[in-house]
Amino acid sequence: MSRTRKRTLATAGVAALSALAALTVPLATAGTATAAAPCDYPAQQLDLTNWKVTLPTGSSGSPTEVKQPALATFSSSPWFTVNSRCTGVQFRSAVNAVTTPNSSYGRSELREMTDNGTKNASWSATSGTHTLTFREAFNKLPNDKPHVVGAQIHDGDDDVTVFRLEGTSLYITKGDDTHHKLVTSNYQLNTVFEGKFVVSGGQIKVYYNGVLQTTIPHTASGNYFKAGGYTQANCGNSSPCSSTNYGQVSVYKLQVSHS
Repeated sequence: MSRTRKRTLATAGVAALSALAALTVPLATAGTATAAAPCDYPAQQLDLTNWKVTLPTGSSGSPTEVKQPALATFSSSPWFTVNSRCTGVQFRSAVNAVTTPNSSYGRSELREMTDNGTKNASWSATSGTHTLTFREAFNKLPNDKPHVVGAQIHDGDDDVTVFRLEGTSLYITKGDDTHHKLVTSNYQLNTVFEGKFVVSGGQIKVYYNGVLQTTIPHTASGNYFKAGGYTQANCGNSSPCSSTNYGQVSVYKLQVSHS
């Protein structure tokens, strides 16, 4: 075969490969374009398989509640959405929020579930070990009464212990004692910290940045974890009474284990 013939065949082979590549690239790009970006929904930032969210919207006494499977592709700006940097989930609740029947304060807050989000979680403090590890930051506090709850353990009747920020003072509560343990008196907004609840043998151990802060006796059943932004102010004690006056928490890690 002549050299000219060989060069012609080689050139034709390269052209064929180029044509194939031209067909392949648009197909791959089209497939990628239809996939949801990791910044579209909170469930892309946090594993929300066994959670539901309660929002500060809805009708009087009946706030919006979203469960799985809808939660997997749900977002509600600015109340429950991926933050602007696409690094975590923003939970916001204003002082004029719709509230649950048993509270005078609004919330954008997750409630622990089980069975892939289909049933309410409910566990005993005296059987097994139950752990919630979370990483979060308080971003904004309401006027006049600058109090926001960022995470909590709730039993069948009431909250058992929570992380509660009042101004610059971050507390761990114990029942109705809102000032049970002062973690720091100099918390600065947007400072990320890691908190952890470990419940076992009738006790709750509460950690802040890996350091044990307090051990709380607790033997009740019907327990579950909550996390997000639970604003502790309303139009009766905070002004203005509008959506511009709110509490906000960003959550960057949320991990639950039961053993």
